[in-house]
Amino acid sequence: MRRFEGTEQYVATEDLQMAVNAAVSLQRPLLIKGEPGTGKTMLAEEIAGALGLRLIPWHIKSTTKAQQGLYEYDAVSRLRDSQLGDEKVQDIGNYIRKGKLWEAFDADEQVVLLIDEVDKADIEFPNDLLVELDRMEFFVYETGETIQAKIRPIVVITSNNEKELPDAFLRRCFFHYINFPDRETMTRIIEVHYPGIKQQLVRDAMDVFFDVRGIPGLKKKPSTSELIDWLKLLLSDDIPDEILKDQDPSKAIPPLYGALLKNEQDVHLLERLAFMHRRESRR
Repeated sequence: MRRFEGTEQYVATEDLQMAVNAAVSLQRPLLIKGEPGTGKTMLAEEIAGALGLRLIPWHIKSTTKAQQGLYEYDAVSRLRDSQLGDEKVQDIGNYIRKGKLWEAFDADEQVVLLIDEVDKADIEFPNDLLVELDRMEFFVYETGETIQAKIRPIVVITSNNEKELPDAFLRRCFFHYINFPDRETMTRIIEVHYPGIKQQLVRDAMDVFFDVRGIPGLKKKPSTSELIDWLKLLLSDDIPDEILKDQDPSKAIPPLYGALLKNEQDVHLLERLAFMHRRESRR
């Protein structure tokens, strides 16, 4: 099978490439953690694209139950149909809704199964999938059949570290933490999104961006995706270079800061820093 080496749209560091290929070789789920906005979900999409495989995404919510990933039995519809005398009630399979794991297990070719933001669900959610992900099979009680993976899928699981994951679950995964990109990697990422962008603009924007990230007390540090959005605005609004070049986030709020800062506490923090600097400069 082809090895994952990143794509034209996704800059994968060498250690991330090694993690993906190791998880595939070991046939273990790849557990990806990292700050929001560091490309965890996009990684699964790019793995599928690079290896020529179909992606089956399962986006987890706080109300998601593990059973939904296997199947759901619609007993209410069956009862209603039986009261109406519908013939299809004779086949209970008509009321079984396949989940994302079933879809991945039932595929005739290898697929990439994304379990996105696993830490959003209840703490028992990961444990409830242990056996199914380990053995690549599950039992359907209503029909008495065992569903086994025809071809073991590549499983990518993402987490934003909102909750601690159970040890038994972690033992079954190959783990990788996506470190926040350094300036060199970030420059490559920007070049992917904006080929031919003026390097002076990139350098000045990154000076402001990393300075803002370094301010103590920020509730939410701006991420890679927010830097990309900010640059898009700077390009479209044609902000003069001097504004960024002279910008000091300890003295003033960056232009179009709404792309970088996502809550009022952080805006007020930068405003207080600007006020304190102005007061100091008058002395």
